[in-house]
Amino acid sequence: MGSGPHFRRDDDGEAEPYTAAMLREFTKMHGLGNDFVVFDARAEAFTLTTAQVVALADRHTGIGCDQLIVIEPSARATAFMRIWNADGSMAAACGNAARCVATLLGDVATIDSDGGLLDATVAAGAASIVYPPPRFDWTTIPLAYAVDTTDVPAAWSDGGAELAHGVTVNVGNPHIVFFVADTAAVPLKVLGPRIETDALFPDRVNVGVAQIVDRSRLLLRVWERGAGLTRACGTGAMAAAVAAIVTRRTSSPVTVTLPGGDLTVGWAGGAITLAGPAATSFTGTVDIPMTVRDHAAAEAA
Repeated sequence: MGSGPHFRRDDDGEAEPYTAAMLREFTKMHGLGNDFVVFDARAEAFTLTTAQVVALADRHTGIGCDQLIVIEPSARATAFMRIWNADGSMAAACGNAARCVATLLGDVATIDSDGGLLDATVAAGAASIVYPPPRFDWTTIPLAYAVDTTDVPAAWSDGGAELAHGVTVNVGNPHIVFFVADTAAVPLKVLGPRIETDALFPDRVNVGVAQIVDRSRLLLRVWERGAGLTRACGTGAMAAAVAAIVTRRTSSPVTVTLPGGDLTVGWAGGAITLAGPAATSFTGTVDIPMTVRDHAAAEAA
């Protein structure tokens, strides 16, 4: 990017100098339409504030994304993957992002994350990620109190629609999955945020509604914690498949069809395997301070 002087216009239209360190190269990527802004900070470390993340994720004044990813050095893996949701909150796991990051790291890689170590392989524009085993104990979801996590005795309703008897599971981040007759009929944009922020879930929760097609396939829509409705959710696909297998609705492997396309999940009681496409949309350079200022101005207008 160069280290010489750069100039931009201040609020009065005058040229003001600033350093190239404020400019960052990024890669815009997606997995089935679940999209990410990815920064590679392995050679040049940098930090982001919550305001910067929110501004960069804004689809009108920033680059726009569901999650923002920073690839960092790791002493025990090929790289560390740090994940922010669009609202500036941090996430421990993101299946679609992990597949995107894997395609940047090479054919075979180990990705360190707050959700654990992930083994990744890449071939022909698709990636397969091996995740640690799911957790079902109420303390590890986490939930506010002890319940049967395969049949949670709680319900949420809107008009004539009700979501009840969900299955909760942690696949690197917390999920609750409801099995319904028709995913399209569920007002997830209304019920999703209510369930996400319910006192039952002290760390909030991702909300999935799943419809069983047959023993090897299900349909899924997900309200993502900190991002809202997305076209695809990798950890949501894992959670739904694991929930369907553990309640004997399906058997492994399971094809999970989301609004953005299909993911394949394998689980036989141990580690979870998630496989599906990952793609680069474009690359570019962003002035992070300018993005924050433009976002703040738009919010104030």
